[in-house]
Amino acid sequence: MMDLEARLAAYYDRFERVLDACLDLRDPGTPRLKEAMRYSALGGGKRLRPILVYTTGEALGALPERLDMPAAAVELIHVYSLVHDDLPAMDDDDLRRGRPTCHRAFDEATAILVGDALQALAFAVLAGDEANSPAARVEMIRLLAEVAGTAGMAGGQAIDLASVGVKLDAAAVENMHARKTGALIAGSVLLGATAAGVNSGEHREALTRFGRDIGLAFQIQDDILDIEGDAAVLGKSTGADAAKRKPTYPSTVGLQAAKQRAAELRDSAIAALAPFGERAAPLAELARYVVSRAR
Repeated sequence: MMDLEARLAAYYDRFERVLDACLDLRDPGTPRLKEAMRYSALGGGKRLRPILVYTTGEALGALPERLDMPAAAVELIHVYSLVHDDLPAMDDDDLRRGRPTCHRAFDEATAILVGDALQALAFAVLAGDEANSPAARVEMIRLLAEVAGTAGMAGGQAIDLASVGVKLDAAAVENMHARKTGALIAGSVLLGATAAGVNSGEHREALTRFGRDIGLAFQIQDDILDIEGDAAVLGKSTGADAAKRKPTYPSTVGLQAAKQRAAELRDSAIAALAPFGERAAPLAELARYVVSRAR
């Protein structure tokens, strides 16, 4: 466990340096836009998605240099989604990671541009990543676009907005969650696999199952924390989903059933890692973290 914790801490430290360098923009348009982009992206966070890129890639033998830009790209997409989700037209949140949201710290117009610019930067860093082959870069760009678009995150957010005050069944909630949150987490796993040259076969299929299961488990745990979590620990307000009459997994099937489903998905994800043996121990530990975290 100590070796694992040290490894994950090393990934985190490495990634913060990588992300900082990506955001050292030479032509940001205005200093205010650059400041707001850095405020949003460098303000802490779990960094689960980039850490999944690193741990997956390492398990498959990829050098860290080949994982840096895919890790940065997926986090830039994630941060852009948070900035836009927090806007008054979407979730209208005032806190993110224990600080004022981007539109509160700056203004709404700047926050919109921050999201736009972070999304563009994500694809730019992948396209310019000389550590990976042109074919790998194209595949990673395609993959990231897919999980961020209508088949993934954007489509899931659209379902979420359309479902306010609507009674959904468990399957419909899972579909929404799998798109809105799960797709980008699953994509992080596959970005690491792509950088390692694993584009097909048993290992790719196993990682697809792993990523799908932990992605859905992550959002179910988020729903649970919105009920049971401590706002001071979470760094954002709790009870927001219920106040906005949004369908969640606990509101659909009950709190205990939601916890059971998250545990089932965790176990299924870990079982999918069997072909990798001990190499996948960090990924298995991340699956456990997803459903035991308090923030």
